Amino acid sequence: MILEDGKQLGIVPVEKAILLASETDLDLVEVSPDSDPPVCRIMDFGKYKYKMEQSEKERKKKQSQITIKEIKIRPKIDKNDFNVKEKHIEKFLKEGHKVKITIIFKGREIVHKEIGENLASKIMEDLSGKYVLDQPPKMEGFNITMVLSPA
Repeated sequence: MILEDGKQLGIVPVEKAILLASETDLDLVEVSPDSDPPVCRIMDFGKYKYKMEQSEKERKKKQSQITIKEIKIRPKIDKNDFNVKEKHIEKFLKEGHKVKITIIFKGREIVHKEIGENLASKIMEDLSGKYVLDQPPKMEGFNITMVLSPA
C-alpha cells in the first residue's frame, strides 16, 4: 500500500487500508491488480481519473494519423487535366499522405490496358524521388491501382 504523499506502508490488510482511506477522506485505489500482492494507493480518485484522461488526450494528440488520398484518372485524360492531377498527387505527398492512384476503364476501354499502364509509368517517372512505391501498378477488375507514400 502506498500513501497519498508516495510513502510506502508495505503489506496492509484490506480492512485497515479502507479505514485509513476513510479517515483521510480519500479513496483506496487498486493501481496494479496483476501483481502479487496487488498494489493499492490512497488518493483522490477524481484527480487520478482526470490526470489519466488528460494523459490519454495528450497521447492521442501526438499520434500522427496517416490518411490515404485517392486520385481517379481515366485513360482518355487530356494532358492539362493530367498535369493538374499530378500536382494534386505531389501536394498530397508533400503533406505526408499516402496516395492511391486509380486508373478507371469503362466499357471497351479495357481492351487498351497499355494506355493505363503508360499513364501509371508516366506518373512514376514525373514524380521520381518524391515518393516510395508501396504497391506497384496492378490490374484489379476494370481498374489499375497503385499506392505511393511520401519519401
